[in-house]
Amino acid sequence: MTMKRLTAFLSIVKKDVRAYYLKPPNISWGILFPLVWTGMFFIKTGRDMESILMVLPGMVALSILFGTTSMLAVTVTFERKAKSFERLLLAPVPLGLLMTAKTSGAILFGVINATGPFLVALFLTDLSGISWGVVLAAILMIAIVSTFLGLFIAVSVSEVFEAQTFSNFFRFPMIFLCGLFFPIEDLPRILQPLSYVLPLTYGADLLHGAITGQNMMSFQLDAAVLLFSIAVLFILTLRNISRRWIM
Repeated sequence: MTMKRLTAFLSIVKKDVRAYYLKPPNISWGILFPLVWTGMFFIKTGRDMESILMVLPGMVALSILFGTTSMLAVTVTFERKAKSFERLLLAPVPLGLLMTAKTSGAILFGVINATGPFLVALFLTDLSGISWGVVLAAILMIAIVSTFLGLFIAVSVSEVFEAQTFSNFFRFPMIFLCGLFFPIEDLPRILQPLSYVLPLTYGADLLHGAITGQNMMSFQLDAAVLLFSIAVLFILTLRNISRRWIM
């Protein structure tokens, strides 16, 4: 990456962080909602160490999912409505680099959100048995794939409320289908194939393996599916932008 492109990349990221992190939709859906769910589940489980560790992977994945998708729903739709995104498209910056810069802030937002459940759990149970290397890799990949899912949704609508509503169409089913809080094997058989189509299933499985040792699939398979999903979502989003906004 040349110095000019690096400067453009950092400028876009800094502007998004400064302008959009504390917007009401981010606070309500990206921060408060995951924290409320975390508190609710931890209060329900009490101080039993095993119970807290069992729900911790789901809370981390949920915090990342809602944080990243809420961030993109705000940044892209606000800028598209204000016509500032079109000005960015006219800049001498490759489309891939532009979208990478637009998503970097959301990825960072999701990674930061992931620390919330761990900080709460730290006061309630022992976290010394966690494989932190796998946890960090899982958090990063979940943040990226969730961000690209949010970007794909955001470029398909024109209003923030439409983006949030459309996001919920994907987010809420994922809470029950991706093995966040109960095994996929407990789902009706007709729904189980759908669970394995959703990328969050593999991110949650990585977290379960790293935190509780109860993963369904190998770490290599989980990581491979997540990386494949990242590539597919990014390519589809770029194609959607090129078709709907540029041509």
